[in-house]
Amino acid sequence: MLAIAGCSTPEKKARELISAMTIEEKASLMIHPSQPVGDIPAYNWWNEALHGVGRNGKATVFPMPIAMAASFDEPLVLDVFTAVSDEARVKHRQAIENGMSGWYQGLTFWTPNINIFRDPRWGRGMETYGEDPYLTGRLGTAVVRGLQGPSDAPVLKLHACAKHFAVHSGPEWSRHTYNAEVSERDLRETYLPAFKDLVTKADVQEVMIAYNRFRGVPCGASDYLINKVLRGEWGYKGIVLSDCGAISDFFREGAHGYAKDRAEATAMAIHAGTDLNCGGSYDAIPEAVASGQLSEADVDRSLVRLLAARMRLGELERDNSPWTHLKDDIVEGPEHLALSRKMAQESFVLLQNREGLLPLQSGQRVALVGPNADDKEMQWGNYNGIPEFTVTLREALSERIPGLKCLPGCGLVTPACDKDALLAELKDFDVVVFAGGISPRLEGEEMDVDLPGFRGGDRTDIELPQVQRELLQILHNAGKKVVLVNFSGSAMGLVPETESCDAILQAWYPGEEGGTALADVLMGDVSPSGKLPVTFYADVEQLPDFENYDMKGHTYRYFTGKPLYPFGYGLSYTTFEYGEACVKGRTLCVPVTNVGDVDAAEVVQLYVRLPADADGPLKSLRGFKRVDIPAGQTVNVEFVLDDETFLSWSDAAQDMVPVKGEWELMYGGNSENLKKIIYSGTSRAK
Repeated sequence: MLAIAGCSTPEKKARELISAMTIEEKASLMIHPSQPVGDIPAYNWWNEALHGVGRNGKATVFPMPIAMAASFDEPLVLDVFTAVSDEARVKHRQAIENGMSGWYQGLTFWTPNINIFRDPRWGRGMETYGEDPYLTGRLGTAVVRGLQGPSDAPVLKLHACAKHFAVHSGPEWSRHTYNAEVSERDLRETYLPAFKDLVTKADVQEVMIAYNRFRGVPCGASDYLINKVLRGEWGYKGIVLSDCGAISDFFREGAHGYAKDRAEATAMAIHAGTDLNCGGSYDAIPEAVASGQLSEADVDRSLVRLLAARMRLGELERDNSPWTHLKDDIVEGPEHLALSRKMAQESFVLLQNREGLLPLQSGQRVALVGPNADDKEMQWGNYNGIPEFTVTLREALSERIPGLKCLPGCGLVTPACDKDALLAELKDFDVVVFAGGISPRLEGEEMDVDLPGFRGGDRTDIELPQVQRELLQILHNAGKKVVLVNFSGSAMGLVPETESCDAILQAWYPGEEGGTALADVLMGDVSPSGKLPVTFYADVEQLPDFENYDMKGHTYRYFTGKPLYPFGYGLSYTTFEYGEACVKGRTLCVPVTNVGDVDAAEVVQLYVRLPADADGPLKSLRGFKRVDIPAGQTVNVEFVLDDETFLSWSDAAQDMVPVKGEWELMYGGNSENLKKIIYSGTSRAK
């Protein structure tokens, strides 16, 4: 293989290699299934690790990212993706040993998805870390660090990829034609901060451009996004790649109509700095160069980045990895399964618990009903691996409750049984745990789904499917105590369920250990501690137009109505009381007391508002800490008040900058029930 010893940099070696190549050879290295050229082996850039190594057989399947976001546990997210990158290195070594270099076998992983989940109808929102830029940036940074490994390692462990750049969060049905027009303020205040964090703080190695146009220009050809902002203002040196087929959208009939043909589209993208094409459009590089539409210098600039990146991964010198010692049996091994279980436990959000129905008590007669009670694939989400050991809720509760009665009751969207017969089956049971919600078979990326409430992977409303809603009401009317365990990747409108159900637990798509983790919480072994990373609205009437990307009316930061459950909300099996905070120097100290009799974790949240900014957000998350608090104890939680705490929009700078002035510091256990102090940039608070 290629030796770079003696060369000053990988870039210098890359230029030497390129100098001897034909334009056709160069082009073959700039498409995601890169072809072998001389001593350079074939390499497929496309790999996935959204919540575990994806699409490559056996792997540990962790909860979906939206579920991980509900944990508000940055160190645990780092641990999860360190485990994912360990499994990825094992699977890459196995592929090399077997002489393979195909799809989903490389070291370049196209995750995380850090788009802002601005509207619950978007089917891919479950792939994100929620609706808040600060939370997304913090957790996305942890993902990148876990995947890419130690910065002082001789080679990078993996590549992570920040996607989709920029201003994309549905709908799926229009992403190949849509033109996103947003104000500079919304762009800089909401849509770009997480990308900036991953570039400037986590040194992410790849950025994937989105399908849509931005201000009339396809994102992959946007000089403003790629050169002015990403490479210019943020100093990004890494790879920019297209989403799959996105370059063909430049010219494809029925798409953007921005270029006349493949060669022109290719020239536009490479000239703007899109280095790698997922797809086949860059086959036209020789034609674009021959016709004068594209300079070979632009091609070389991108190819140097690609080859240097492969060298820094050790991919061209395959014996130069510090991770060759990792054993095959770590893949879906006991440590990683325990990690998946812990993450699932922390992700569940208790939304309602009337009269303390949960946790379930010994002696209660409990039945399990619902279409998601025994569905392994639902738990896996999307972009997933194929685990060997998935535990469903039925399996887990059956181990805890001898003779558990388990009935489907209904399908996700269609009836499946006679309701009179169902009630007869349940006549001797006091409590019904109803495993309902929706499924990744109904929501996701550009899907062929056309059912009431669903369209092409997205949703047209956010209600629980009618058949489930009716069945829950029937169970309630029959005098049953009902626990709704709602599986979904997005917020649900559960207004009637707040009446028909005594307890509601949001379970997301919880991964292969989800059933066991749910049983842990339902039975009281673990107190629920998740917090909503998205607003749960009452219904679609509270939402702006889906294709309107202006932030007004979207997310807790700009929504002026009354949500069903606010961002940051989540109950526990205990009660926490917040004392009066104080500022000491540049630190906010918040006393939090567990006044119940259950040891539990609380996510303490800090929000800020600049009253002088009349057009600004109602509040913005600027700090969170997950803390374990024993029963009867008080913990003092500290937040450092630095420049980033006080970032606000500046018309003069046309960007977010630290702003001096009188700020409101708001703190508590969710975004609505907050205490407040005034901070003016000094050590005094009032």
